[in-house]
Amino acid sequence: MFESLSEKLGGILDRLTRRGALSEADVDAALREVRRALLEADVALEVVHSFIDEVRKHAVGATVIKSVTPGQMVVKIVHDQLIAMLGASADPINLDAPAPVAVMMVGLQGSGKTTTTAKLARRLSQQMRRKVLMASLDVRRPAAMEQLAVLGRQVEVDTLPIVEGQQPPQIARRALEAGRLGGYDVVLLDTAGRTTLDDAMMAEAAEIKAAANPHEILLVADSLTGQDAVNLARAFDQRVGLTGIVLTRVDGDGRGGAALSMRAVTGKPIKLIGTGEKMDALEDFHPQRIADRILGMGDIISLVEKAAATIDAEHAMRVAEKMRKGAFDLSDLRSQLAQMQSMGGMAGLMGMMPGMAKMKSQLASANLDERVLKRQMAIIDSMTPKERRVPDLLKASRKKRIAAGSGTKPEDINRLLKMHRQMADMMKAMGGAKRGPMAGLAQMMGFGGGAPSPEDMAKLAQQMPGGIPGSPPGTLPPGFPGASGLPPTMPGMPAKFPGMPGLGGRPPGLGSLPGFGKKK
Repeated sequence: MFESLSEKLGGILDRLTRRGALSEADVDAALREVRRALLEADVALEVVHSFIDEVRKHAVGATVIKSVTPGQMVVKIVHDQLIAMLGASADPINLDAPAPVAVMMVGLQGSGKTTTTAKLARRLSQQMRRKVLMASLDVRRPAAMEQLAVLGRQVEVDTLPIVEGQQPPQIARRALEAGRLGGYDVVLLDTAGRTTLDDAMMAEAAEIKAAANPHEILLVADSLTGQDAVNLARAFDQRVGLTGIVLTRVDGDGRGGAALSMRAVTGKPIKLIGTGEKMDALEDFHPQRIADRILGMGDIISLVEKAAATIDAEHAMRVAEKMRKGAFDLSDLRSQLAQMQSMGGMAGLMGMMPGMAKMKSQLASANLDERVLKRQMAIIDSMTPKERRVPDLLKASRKKRIAAGSGTKPEDINRLLKMHRQMADMMKAMGGAKRGPMAGLAQMMGFGGGAPSPEDMAKLAQQMPGGIPGSPPGTLPPGFPGASGLPPTMPGMPAKFPGMPGLGGRPPGLGSLPGFGKKK
């Protein structure tokens, strides 16, 4: 969503951080470029002016000039103001009200209201363990009610039975009554939209509000509409009174101006963002994490949360124990590849890593092929259970059979086996016979020979998200391999990265990391 803005701001702030001292003229020149970048990202003009004024007020003064690294201080100020623009803290859906809690979804036709209603219902029922009832109040769009019923069956959430001839306020009252009688915790009301703002839609929304008295009124806005989304939010807020905003299609917009503008213009928090077409592609909006991503600092916290939601803890412990004993077989490798794919693939994971935003063009030229994961899983699926347990059985004739079964070549199988062997050797070496798998990692991170204490991990967590004070964003903590830059043997990276110190050559070991194949 913020790729273009991130690239431009990253270049501007990089030039500042390379300067030993900053004058007022340097800051003014940089802020002019920041202003242009924000306007090109479709941020509202009034928001841009306010943002630049706040940054200048903090950046031009003794605090910055006297600091050890003035450029880094300016980066921190820009980061803080981005968070302030997006909203100081995350503001999730509020269900603190007597059941059933009514949540009303409003917005224009085509913005994704019905799909977002189903996504929210799935999220509330599966993650928050709430009993949810969905009701379609759209009596104008053909098959709108049937669409919600189909989505309800898909996400395993109840929908209100359709009764022909009822008007939206009547349906809203019937939904709340059904919610009370059925013991539901939340009732989601999917209202009708229009292709443009008009008085009839606003009047209908006001009637529904009066009939249902919803606890939350969420505007579903398409981020692709840019400045129009801001005007839409302002109009709905004046007529109906919004409590929050849900931005859809953030995976399809490279500018991000709507997100940066809507919070500042309306004062209403962005509560959720739709990140894809699938029913689980709905996430909480965290201002600080978004600001970190825009400035190329990565999003370690979201990466950890995604891992926690995807990885089976018991299975992970079993695999870790097998790794420690050197019994990491190809079935275990397949489960690791499947988890990586479910977490967004190589590109999705690397986009959340600190410093990777600045290497976007180099990563693009590295032939980061997401299909590699699927091909590698297909190779393992074409093996017999015994071959997965004992890879040494795989001689030339067996490799030919597996290659034919998976639609690959014997050299692809050789690369997979080499990667598996290196991973098994590395994990066994890290685990040690007695210390356990965390101890080797702890020693790499500079915590001595034993496993890290909770205090050590807390210290590491404080260092990671924002980097080290006075260091470029994404800098690793002291004691971490490659703390002065990225490790000189970054796994599987292209042979040269112009302008990136410490990335001069390929590693002796992990060159076949999935997704970093050679150019055909």
